[in-house]
Amino acid sequence: MIKVKFKTTDFMKEMDSIVQYANGFMDGAQAGKKQLLETIGAKTKEILESFIDSNARTNQAVLHHVYEWQQSGNAASRLFDIEYTTSGGGLTLRSTFRQSVSVKNGSTTPFYDKARIIEEGIPVRIKAKVSSVLSFNDGGEQVFTKLPIDVSNPGGSEANGGFQRIVDSFFNSYWKQSFLKTSGIADILRNPIQFKQNLPRAKAGGRSVGYDVGYRWIAAREAR
Repeated sequence: MIKVKFKTTDFMKEMDSIVQYANGFMDGAQAGKKQLLETIGAKTKEILESFIDSNARTNQAVLHHVYEWQQSGNAASRLFDIEYTTSGGGLTLRSTFRQSVSVKNGSTTPFYDKARIIEEGIPVRIKAKVSSVLSFNDGGEQVFTKLPIDVSNPGGSEANGGFQRIVDSFFNSYWKQSFLKTSGIADILRNPIQFKQNLPRAKAGGRSVGYDVGYRWIAAREAR
């Protein structure tokens, strides 16, 4: 007969430390979540703004309205702002439009609410203010009229909704397929290898070690 004597006291103590380590890891990861979201938010804002600038330079008909006149793709002439906020519910990005301060050739005042009006395709009526006659160039011909001019589709059909389409394409394709992969964040979240690597420390450190490892796993991730 083979007799095996198993000392359960040390085993149970070790298992308790590992359980405490796991609980600490989850608490630490939760505490580090805000820092991770801040990192992702700041990097996403930066990349999205550059993405819009790049598309504006190659396809001005779609995005000319969200820049000052003749400045499509110029970061210093943007008529939009991208901001992000973080909360317990996650990361939120919002865009707002600025007022244009430049004047188009042939005009005397800036186009008020230019970016929003063209983006939403809102019809505008142009009336003479200084004199009783409107003067404008139409296909190379100078036109004079006392009547107001109604423009049903300012900026052109391609510009209507153009900003929203570019932002949507960024999040539906580039952000999911490229940003999360190239930054390494997707792989890290799928495979928390630090948890396994630090298990030997769990036997002695328990929850405090787990908290530290969990926090560093999340908060120390820096999007490249």
